[in-house]
Amino acid sequence: MLKYKTISSWDEQLWEQASIIYEEAFRDHSPKSDAIIRNMFVHNLCYLHVVINEREHTAPVIGMAISGKLPLLHSCLIDYIAISKKHRNNGYGSMLVNYIKNWAITTIKYDGMIVEVEADNTEINKKRINFWEKCGFQQTNYIHKYIWVPEPYMAMYQRLSDYSTIPANGVELFKHIGTYHKKCFQGQKVDK
Repeated sequence: MLKYKTISSWDEQLWEQASIIYEEAFRDHSPKSDAIIRNMFVHNLCYLHVVINEREHTAPVIGMAISGKLPLLHSCLIDYIAISKKHRNNGYGSMLVNYIKNWAITTIKYDGMIVEVEADNTEINKKRINFWEKCGFQQTNYIHKYIWVPEPYMAMYQRLSDYSTIPANGVELFKHIGTYHKKCFQGQKVDK
């Protein structure tokens, strides 16, 4: 039986379980450190979403996501999302996205969701983009290059209401995404 949980304040025990999946999925992709993620919670910038499989007694958390707040767009940014290797390719990723979507609409009353995906022309990135499209996200035509990470990124968005203010313009979306990331790192020492 699957259960979903969302928290907005730091929970060491829950993060300890979710961080195993986070490290497994993102260790080669310049993830934010535990200190930076803790800072994000201290400054009320994010939420942690987890998928709990109650049949898994040793490691019940099988999926995790961190979503960030984009208040000017009245939207959330799915900053990180991952399912444990053991549980991938079973539909849990799309179920987690759907849970976040429903949570964003009903609990936070958000108008939209945004995700940034790697934009290099590789098979794995095409599969990721296809995954997000199947989840209802639309591509933008702008490719963003960060100074901190080598991969280029593209913003994808999903409007959750008829009155959503999310622009379809990737440059505009990355202004909001950049502001969010800047706030995440404020007060933190960043190694190049």
